[in-house]
Amino acid sequence: MTAPIVIGAAEMAGPRRMSRVIDVLGEMFADLAAGRTTSPARTVIEHGARRVLLVSPAVWERRGVASVKITTLTPDNPGRGLPLIHGLVALTDLATGQITALLDGAELTAVRTGAVAALATRYCAPDHADDLAIIGAGVQARSLFRAMAAVRPIRHVRIFSRTPARAEILADWIREAAPRPARVHVSASARDAVADAAIVCTATSTDDGTPVVAADWVATGAHVNVIGGTHPDAIELEPALLARAATLVEDRAAATDGAGEVRAALAAGLIGTGDLHELGRLVTGDLSLGGRTTVLRTVGMSIEDTAAAVALREGTHGHA
Repeated sequence: MTAPIVIGAAEMAGPRRMSRVIDVLGEMFADLAAGRTTSPARTVIEHGARRVLLVSPAVWERRGVASVKITTLTPDNPGRGLPLIHGLVALTDLATGQITALLDGAELTAVRTGAVAALATRYCAPDHADDLAIIGAGVQARSLFRAMAAVRPIRHVRIFSRTPARAEILADWIREAAPRPARVHVSASARDAVADAAIVCTATSTDDGTPVVAADWVATGAHVNVIGGTHPDAIELEPALLARAATLVEDRAAATDGAGEVRAALAAGLIGTGDLHELGRLVTGDLSLGGRTTVLRTVGMSIEDTAAAVALREGTHGHA
């Protein structure tokens, strides 16, 4: 038996790999919109104090692949100096049944989540948008910066974290990692970070229903990527913004089940399910948003892991 290749965090780094993941996710979302693929629901087992075990399988027949991801989510870990997420992804060949690659699940989750946000940003933010606000300073915040810089000429970055020391560490990392010179500032509040930003990304580990970002802080015409929260009722962005923005989701059913902002906005009558626009329709050109304020609320889908694993597997022997 041919041994699967092992793809760690180092093999997922670099702007070319990020761009490839974004492009392959675009292919996948087009297939999802056309009904050529589906994304099964994840199996979620909660245990202990909000600890979660997730098993996420999916098949992408047009690409001839399947994947299974096993993930653990442990909210106490950051306090222990450990990552919030651990995991492993197995990529298989449908024709032979062989496992062709094993990938670091935590890093793949960060890369593909950033890439989904970048895909939406590619279609929603103006080409010249260069002002980015990041709320949160963990692993996912780094991936979001890499992803935003892959699709827009980011030159100004404002960061807010409830842990200022982590925000300073992220700022130093961005100054070193930025593909072009960037002014990076640690803001004293989330409001200061978000004010007038063309692109806003929220990536916190909030576990309650108090918004981290208020609706009226977001500039008209901005694009907001909301990806954080640790359970289906956690809220990063005030749901009132969804009433005046065009709201994008990966999948309506997944969003109504797992996105706190969407669930709250629906419950309050601020929006209906018809106001949730699936990302795949934007990719295929079946949806036009006409310069409106836009919000992408992601929850993560199994088929995204499959697409990202394909992109990283195919790019393993290439250059970063």
